[in-house]
Amino acid sequence: NRLVGNADRAPVLEMTLIGGQYAFHGPAQIALTGAPMPLRLAGVPVPMWRMIVVRAGERLAIEGAATGVRAYLAVRGGLDVAPCLGSASTHLVSGVGGLGRALRAGDMLGFGTSGFERRPPGEHAPPGFDRLIEHLSADRPIRITPGLQADWFTDAACASMTLDSWTVDDRSDRMGLRLTGRAIERRRPDELLTEGVTLGAIQVLPDGQPVILFVEHQTTGGYPKIGNLAAVDRHRAGQLRPRARVRFEWIDFEPARRHFRVSHDGDHRSQCRRRRIAGRAGGRLGGSADRLGEFGQCRLRRSCR
Repeated sequence: NRLVGNADRAPVLEMTLIGGQYAFHGPAQIALTGAPMPLRLAGVPVPMWRMIVVRAGERLAIEGAATGVRAYLAVRGGLDVAPCLGSASTHLVSGVGGLGRALRAGDMLGFGTSGFERRPPGEHAPPGFDRLIEHLSADRPIRITPGLQADWFTDAACASMTLDSWTVDDRSDRMGLRLTGRAIERRRPDELLTEGVTLGAIQVLPDGQPVILFVEHQTTGGYPKIGNLAAVDRHRAGQLRPRARVRFEWIDFEPARRHFRVSHDGDHRSQCRRRRIAGRAGGRLGGSADRLGEFGQCRLRRSCR
């Protein structure tokens, strides 16, 4: 979005493993970022991570990801998608948001009429992008912090999280990244009452295999959580391919926060603000994704979940 001069939250197109072909019926300015996907405009190779000018009638062809999983196509002005619950994203399982489903051949998407332009487009990546690309492609363990139920597991089990390597299971999706490896041994055999769960929580299933809750995770869960993805490495976890091998590294909370602040160059501060909710409670919204809060009276509306 920044490459084409959009606001950070302008709707973009997410591609998983494969790209596609896109015909432009009008002039546009575009940029493709994320997992490496070779692309051609009107048959000519063009680079990722740069603003590209498209003329009316030209066709963009994007190949499959050479490494990683997901790439993102931004168009100046943003895609014309009606927001749902404050988001333009599509929740594929429920069919909520976006088009309510994945794109199909023949679909038409408008762009440029939603007022998402915020700055002039830049031909080259803004300062700091080189460091971002380096971070996303780094071949090093993914950092994790202790989970709420870390003491439910033996010391050997906690050590195995970082000593062993894990394989991303083919059943992984946007709800969760399933991992396979040596079974994680529990110290406590009792069951956990269902409680709220957050993005990046690492649950351990009854068979001893871990699953990382991802961007479309459920709101509650009853499996004990041995750890959490450090926020600074969530983007790297999102690029793990099926059958890929991954290693973890334990990190304390304060270093995890510090690494996150450094990697985002303070951008999170603009999203992190104190608010009053219903005149009764204060909460930090849009900043730290590691906190889960419920506010107001305990009422259930059948029409809204």
